Amino acid sequence: MTSPLVFLDYVIGSFAVWRITHLLVAEDGPWDALVKLRALLGDSAFGRAMDCFYCTSIWVSVPFALRIADHWPDRCIGWLALSGVACVLEQATTRSERPYSPARKDDAST
Repeated sequence: MTSPLVFLDYVIGSFAVWRITHLLVAEDGPWDALVKLRALLGDSAFGRAMDCFYCTSIWVSVPFALRIADHWPDRCIGWLALSGVACVLEQATTRSERPYSPARKDDAST
């Protein structure tokens, strides 16, 4: 049986994955270090990965899953779960860039 503290580890781990991923993808970092790193990586695979929150959260969640879970099946599921929760948190905390689309003329709901 798993310890009830494992749930807390996943909650805290999810917030940590979200925070680190957000820092890498969307923030300048101290002394603009992350801006410089993204510019240095440019259009390479790593550079493109740092442009995508979802991609980066996959890789950031790996060490957390390895630390939290004891067995490989749990680590694999935890890896995806930590990344998934980070993605949900990102969606919940990011304003939509697109305004709501106006009703279409052929919309007969009014």
